[in-house]
Amino acid sequence: MRADPRALRFGAAITTLVLASVLVTESFWLLAAQAVVFALGAHRRSPYAMLFKAFVRSDPTETEDARPPRFAQGVGLAFAVVGLIGFATGITPLALGATAAALLAAFLNAAFGFCLGCETYLLIRRLLPAANMEVSK
Repeated sequence: MRADPRALRFGAAITTLVLASVLVTESFWLLAAQAVVFALGAHRRSPYAMLFKAFVRSDPTETEDARPPRFAQGVGLAFAVVGLIGFATGITPLALGATAAALLAAFLNAAFGFCLGCETYLLIRRLLPAANMEVSK
């Protein structure tokens, strides 16, 4: 499956705004909503990408493998869950730290087109030959 990099950056920009809002408001529910978006994105149903496709009618001039961005969505989900645990248990520094880490990754993608989770996925694939075998089956 292929992904439109424009939609990925658009999604990262919205994610950046949402996560920055979480840091300002310390909103458990806003972070929970973003966690749902991460979960859907990890399973090929990113609401932000669907929103992008609804408004941008032009075909992409290039596409990329969708597996690294899906992995990145899973990493974002993991950070969001840690943040939610922090909020739920009253450990606010944990919640804000996890949210800030996810915000940094989203910002790097939105502003510079550098997907930290994607690069992590590629590094894991290079370091673990067995992972390459499992994916190719």
